[in-house]
Amino acid sequence: MIIDSHAHLDYPQLADDLPAVLARATEAGVDRVITIGVKLSTVDRPRRIAETYDNVWFSAGIHPHEAGNEELACDTDAIMAAADHPRCVAIGEAGLDYHYDYAPRDLQAASFRAQITAARRLDLPIIVHAREADEDIAAIIEDEMTKGAFTGVLHCFSSGAELARRALDIGFYVSFSGILTFKSAKTIQQVARDAPADRILVETDAPFLAPVPMRGKSNEPAYTSHTLARLADIRGVEADEMARLTRANTLRLFSRMEVS
Repeated sequence: MIIDSHAHLDYPQLADDLPAVLARATEAGVDRVITIGVKLSTVDRPRRIAETYDNVWFSAGIHPHEAGNEELACDTDAIMAAADHPRCVAIGEAGLDYHYDYAPRDLQAASFRAQITAARRLDLPIIVHAREADEDIAAIIEDEMTKGAFTGVLHCFSSGAELARRALDIGFYVSFSGILTFKSAKTIQQVARDAPADRILVETDAPFLAPVPMRGKSNEPAYTSHTLARLADIRGVEADEMARLTRANTLRLFSRMEVS
């Protein structure tokens, strides 16, 4: 069975039909989902979903787009309080996004560091959003690692090979979304081929980035199976073996899933 390690089940494209969405996921072999928090002010939405469905867990954090809008975006205590729940398995998604620059870059960085601090103190992984900010992402996670160990994942990997290398070198994981199935994603496919087998995950980032052959549709957890099949093909293993491998990796990283 497959784990979708990153979806936004509280977004209306999915939330409005969630029982059917999760039923289709199960039919496709996807039996667990992590639904992701993007704002502290709305963290109750993914939390309620995780409380309602026994195969869903959640994260609590502030997306870099929201770093200038959320009053508590840099408040480590508030972040930790939002994550104080047995079904919260991670902090984030946090990070830097220089493509849109919806928030000032200094606030993005400050919020990212505050969330890393929360993750370190709670012994939870941090889910990292990186877009067109490879050098600054690498520099921050490397610098923060000198302050005390923590772990995390570069989610929906769409960056350069150098960021992957530097993150993997300090113990991070890399998660692949439907982008992996795109013909143009040569660098991402190379990273997927070369990454250590014990550090790769799969996800949808639903409702965005539906994989081939579902492009143009609203993405959903069931479609994780297509990304997993492509990852298996790239690495030259059977899909069942890749499902077993990524499942073990996901449960190792998000270890609270095993006990909640």
